[in-house]
Amino acid sequence: MTDDNQDKSHDQHDHWKHHGVQVIKGDRLDPNTAQTPGMFRQAAINHARVGAQKIWAGTVSIQPNAKTGVHHHGELESVIYVVRGKARMRWGERLEFVAEAGPGDFIYVPPFVPHQEINANPDEPLECVLVRSDNEAVVVNITDVDPVEKPEEVYWVDPIHNQPE
Repeated sequence: MTDDNQDKSHDQHDHWKHHGVQVIKGDRLDPNTAQTPGMFRQAAINHARVGAQKIWAGTVSIQPNAKTGVHHHGELESVIYVVRGKARMRWGERLEFVAEAGPGDFIYVPPFVPHQEINANPDEPLECVLVRSDNEAVVVNITDVDPVEKPEEVYWVDPIHNQPE
């Protein structure tokens, strides 16, 4: 190997060492992110922390029997993975739709959809992992919503799975 190739190999090695895989410890999450009343978000992955260009990831927790304020995330898509507890999601202009998710379930929230997370468990916190399609933590809190009294329950049926009996 020539000296020039060795220098390039060393440069690449050094680059990957400092700009390759990064592990963010669970006790080192950043609470300095956009918040919504009723929940506590912490950032793990964003541009400021790791240089992420296209995603934001973190955690969210909601206390027992608590609910968040109504909000949306602008143009961003969101994925919520339920780690512990029972999530009740309400969405729509008047929160007229509802669905529930438990540990191991994923929730997809499209852009601009007004929604509210509810901890449906009276005894334990709801703990989730949250991933968004951009590195900005966009949160638009909505305060002028008049929720319907009884939302319509929605069960998502995909092309390969039927609604349970």
